[in-house]
Amino acid sequence: MSTASDDLFHLTTPRRAAVLGSPIAHSLSPLLHNAGYAAAGIDSQWSYGRVERTGEGLSGFLEGLGQEVRGLSVTMPAKFAALECADCVSDVARTVGAANTLVRDGSGWFATNTDVAGVRGAIEELWSGAEGEASRDVEGSRVVVIGGGGTVRPVLYSLGNDFGVAEVDVINRSDKSDDLRDVVEAAGLRMRFHTFDELWSDAPGLSQDQQGLAELVRGAALVVSTVPSVALQGMEQALAQAPVFDVIYDPWPTPLVLAARAAGWAAVGGHAMLAHQAFEQFELFTGVDAPRVAMRAALDHHLGTAE
Repeated sequence: MSTASDDLFHLTTPRRAAVLGSPIAHSLSPLLHNAGYAAAGIDSQWSYGRVERTGEGLSGFLEGLGQEVRGLSVTMPAKFAALECADCVSDVARTVGAANTLVRDGSGWFATNTDVAGVRGAIEELWSGAEGEASRDVEGSRVVVIGGGGTVRPVLYSLGNDFGVAEVDVINRSDKSDDLRDVVEAAGLRMRFHTFDELWSDAPGLSQDQQGLAELVRGAALVVSTVPSVALQGMEQALAQAPVFDVIYDPWPTPLVLAARAAGWAAVGGHAMLAHQAFEQFELFTGVDAPRVAMRAALDHHLGTAE
């Protein structure tokens, strides 16, 4: 059954793509991809819409799509079903345990995960903006990662495989170490898991230096947060002991990013990850180089994140 968000079925171009998930009305993927089609001069051939679907019944839905639909950007809660429904799965998607991208491959569907490319691009962007450096060598370093949800898996995969990070201290409300062990091993990382209760107390009279959180972060090459800003309320100063990649981008800048920059550290937000994962999807769908500047400009204009 179609919904008001299913504008995929109203598109008329010869080749089409869409973002699939639920809820989907808020997705910025159509903005990014359609800006790319226009900038690349292929908007008469390509268009991008939305389709409201959960993972339930996804296999039958895919079978019913016409050949004009060449790709799907998959968001929650359909990422796990997309992995199971695909005819062919990339190694990265299999390791991460979810697929955010389905590409029509002959008569079937190829599943991969471009969130890893998004993480990689955001961190590279962070270093490129740090004191004019083109890159920063974090090989063999230690990184602090906050959160235990689905976004943590591509973060861990990229830290180990793209940047050669050696150790991660993962902090979460509850112990998710067993859930993350497979991707940690695939990334070649050594992981120590901590709960917030071990590192932070709301008891009055404790200074930041009396909290274990600041001590843990001090000396890390990078802090990556994958949790909503409200989950870190009051902890921002303790975490602002290293460069920051905060996957949250709305509202922007986040309190954690503000604290890091006030302390003299470089910081980047999740809008960078969103853009870089879309660049790779664009190229997988169309076979055309993504017009990155135009796509990023459209996103930054919409979000007010241009800096």
